[in-house]
Amino acid sequence: MKIFTIILGFISFLFISVVSSATSLNEQSFTIYLVRHAEKVTKTNNPPLTQCGLNRAKQLATLLEQAEIQHIYSTDTLRTEQTAAPLAEKLQLNVNSYTATDLPDFAQKVKGLKMNTLVVGHSNTTPQLTALIAGVPVNDITEAEYQMLYQVQFHGDNAKLTVLKQPLLCL
Repeated sequence: MKIFTIILGFISFLFISVVSSATSLNEQSFTIYLVRHAEKVTKTNNPPLTQCGLNRAKQLATLLEQAEIQHIYSTDTLRTEQTAAPLAEKLQLNVNSYTATDLPDFAQKVKGLKMNTLVVGHSNTTPQLTALIAGVPVNDITEAEYQMLYQVQFHGDNAKLTVLKQPLLCL
């Protein structure tokens, strides 16, 4: 009987260790990348990207092609869709549309996916959305800034924001 109790205790210990390990392994780790659309043609409604912007979009695709992106979101404008397109094509993913009218709701949706995601937005919404997702303040960007790439890494419920800057492509 004593040996049975010892064996049962040992099996219980192993089971608890395995469950604890599985729980920590199952703790979701994922990354959300956020970027403003690339350089656009000015003085036109729903402008396309300039050649510089098309090059930046290709650069972004090269930067993120190994990041195991599973979802791509873009607002419903030509410039954001063109920014997302090279990566979507490389990864054979659809670009999902979102509206920037309810950023808190969209932030919760993207975080709730718990998957590596790229979100392409605008100068007046991308820093705000990044702040909502990361839970920390994010500086505004100007209409002339196209280089910022925000990386929000999640390990469980803990978020870590890293602000990256793409190289300057055009003068």
